[in-house]
This record gives sequence, structure tokens and C-alpha cells, in this order.
Amino acid sequence: MIPLRLALAKNSFFDRSSVQSALSQAERKVLSRFGAFVRTRAKSSIRRRRAASLPGQPPSSHVGLLKDFIYFVFDPARRSVLVGPVRLNHTAGEAPAVLEYGGTAAITWGRHPRLVRIAARPYMRPALAQELPGLPAMWAHSVRP
Repeated sequence: MIPLRLALAKNSFFDRSSVQSALSQAERKVLSRFGAFVRTRAKSSIRRRRAASLPGQPPSSHVGLLKDFIYFVFDPARRSVLVGPVRLNHTAGEAPAVLEYGGTAAITWGRHPRLVRIAARPYMRPALAQELPGLPAMWAHSVRP
């Protein structure tokens, strides 16, 4: 999960002038393409359906918030790209991480909140694993003498 709220994450999009001045054109192109590929792969793995997905499979999208708020941003501290869902608010910020890694989450059913155990339904790690073999080829022709 991107540890930023949506408004702060927008400041790190690759089309912002601060990001463009921090990276060379080749770095910007490769990191942006790779982030876009991982984001697209993760979003396409999340299916819109009513039934819950099986443990170990990507989660189902019932409302669409998880699927709609997966972004990729520039991380200036590491000079890399971060890909994942952004934090929407303080109360529901744990859901993307619980879906990815499994764990307990508080849900409210009517008036009664309760803790439920949720098995892992990874969607970001498989997307990264599928796109990672293509990263060296993106860098291969990005730097020209």
C-alpha cells in the first residue's frame, strides 16, 4: 500500500514538474512504464463479482474502491516507483494490506463491530512478480551513448 493519502500521492505523479526535474528523461520513462504495467496487471486481476474470492486468489471487487484507487508514484527517497492502493481515510486504511497479506480486520455489521480473520488474497505481489522479468529489457535501450 502506498503510505500516502490521495492528495499527497498526486504530488508524486510522473507528470509533475518536481518529479520531472528530479529524474532524467530515461529514468522517468522506464519507471513510469514499469509502474503503469504493474498497476494495470494488478487492476486486471481484481474481478468485479458478488462472490468472495478464494484465499490465495486476487480479491473480488464489490464496490470498486480498491480497483479504482491503485496508483503508481515516484518515491524520491529511493528514486524508484511505488505501486499500490492509496489510503482513502483513517478508518478503512487497513483493508488493502489485510487483503494482500491476510490478518484481522474490524467490520461493522449493523451496529455491532466485530473482528474477522481474512485469509491473504494477494494482488500486488503477483502483479509485480509477473512484470519484473520485463524490467531489464526496459532499461536496456534507455541509456544511449
